[in-house]
Order: sequence, then C-alpha cells, then structure tokens
Amino acid sequence: MAIAKAERLMNLALCLLGTRRPLTKRELRSSIEAYIEAGNDDAFNRMFERDKDDLRELGLVIETVEGIEGDVGYLARRDSNRLPPITLDAEEAAALGLAAKIWQQARLAGAASGALQKLRAAGMPLAGEGASYDAGQPHSALEPRIPAHEAAFEPLMLACRDRRPVVFDYRKSTAAHPEQRQVEPWILECWRGHWYVAGWDRERKAERVFRLSRITGKVRSRQGKFTAPVPDHVTVRETVESWAGETATGTARIKLRAEHGYPLRARALTVRALGDGWDELEIPSGHGLDAWLVEFGPDVVVLEPAELRAEVIDRLRAVAKG
Repeated sequence: MAIAKAERLMNLALCLLGTRRPLTKRELRSSIEAYIEAGNDDAFNRMFERDKDDLRELGLVIETVEGIEGDVGYLARRDSNRLPPITLDAEEAAALGLAAKIWQQARLAGAASGALQKLRAAGMPLAGEGASYDAGQPHSALEPRIPAHEAAFEPLMLACRDRRPVVFDYRKSTAAHPEQRQVEPWILECWRGHWYVAGWDRERKAERVFRLSRITGKVRSRQGKFTAPVPDHVTVRETVESWAGETATGTARIKLRAEHGYPLRARALTVRALGDGWDELEIPSGHGLDAWLVEFGPDVVVLEPAELRAEVIDRLRAVAKG
C-alpha cells in the first residue's frame, strides 16, 4: 500500500510539473492509472484531495487556477519548485562521499551512486576527489571505508530511522546458543570496523548495545511505539564506546606474539620484549576488552588482572563448544 501511494504521488507530481497550463481534475483522472481505477467520483475526489495535500506538505507548490469557463485547474510551476543551488564545503562533501560508501554492499547502493553522480555533475568534489584536501597538499593513496556487510545493518538502520521496535536472535560471545531480544533501537555506531546498535532492551528494562555480527537470523519489526525515551546522540555514542571497550577503567598486562596484533600495539602504554617470539604489553582495560582480545586467538595470552584472564578463557571455551 505504501509503495502504491508513493507511486501515485509521484505520478501526480510529474503531471503537475510537466504541464504548461492548469490541468483539471477530469484530465488528471484520465492520466493517472490509480485515479482511473478509483471507481466512483467520490472515491476519486477524496483520493485526489488527500494526495494534493500530501504533496503540499512535502513542499511542492501547487497553484489552483480558475479558468474562463469556471473550471478549476492545477499546476506546479517549475520556477516555483526549483531547489536552490547546492553548496558544500570540503568537510561536508567528504562526509557525503564517505556516507555513500557505507551503502556499497547494501540495497541502496544504486541510489547512493546516483546521488553522487548528480553532485559531481553539479561540480561538487567528493571524498577521494580532492574535497578533503587543501590546495597544494599531496593526495593520499588511502581511501576511507566503513564496511556494512552484516545482513542486520539495513533493517536496523530503517528501524532506527522510523522508531520501530525489533526482535532478533542474539548470541553473546560467552553463550553457545542465541537468545531472542526485544529491542527499541536508537542508533547504529561503527567502532573498530564493527557495527553496533544501541537501544532499550524491553525484557531487561535497561540500555544495551549489540554487535551486529552476533545477530543470527532476520531482524523482525514489531508494531507499536517506543516505551523508553531516546537519549541524545552524544549519550548513545558514549554508551557504544563504553560497552565496546573504548572507555578505559584500568590497565591490563598481556603477552603478544611478536609481529602480531598491531591494533593492540597501537594502544599499548608500554611494550617489553620477552624473547622466544613474545612481547609483554600494558594496555588500557575497560568493558569489552575480553571480547576484543578473543579475536586475536592464540596470539594473545592475558597475564593480569585475573578477572580479565578468566573472562577471556570463558569466551574461548564458549567458542570451542560452538
């Protein structure tokens, strides 16, 4: 139904924009298939008035013109509905280019590519085309990318946008089997190459963050409104960073195989060579560090604290059990 209405509104807008003279209701009815199939005049009149009001709410300027013979006609003049020139500074253009790259593996890749083509045609340089560099500075061979390969990304993005509750099966890193979660999703955040969704867990009645790669099966939408208030963007971002391990509350000592684990080395406070192909690192420790260390497999051994070592061992055992 939503697609049919959108198509009907588009057809009406194209008719009103494409004419040089006002079109009467009778002419519009004979030109748009949905109006032809409306049935009686009352049904058509109600549909047409709703559609006209919807287009006006969307910003289309529709004029009502009375003819010499008393017929009422409608048209949308192009000069009244022409958008102003788009002007973007270098940072805005770079942000648009990077945002479009998120969709390179998603269903909207075509739409994102088309939008970028139009911006280029208007003379807008985008990320990777000089917009993010000052004149005279060398161009980098590195291209920023934000991967969005998880199947749950698009349905969760739409649920965040439309404020729709969702249900999905989620497997914690310490669990052998997934559990069903009922969530009111707030926002998606990318952190260290992984996507997370922050939201309100209805069953636990608390704020939670879920890693998209651990969502199994389909994300299913549910009817109804959110039951918990949505915090501002900064609060959600801080929550994602905290639960994902960005906020450090202490330090940890680990053994790391030489020439391995460069992300860990980049965050290390101290590094000491132990010999036999191993180094000892002191790294910031916070919520989620155990999950991150597990990703390095046999290249990492936790020395202390004991709690962190036990958490990593539990996660490895859970993975081994399947």
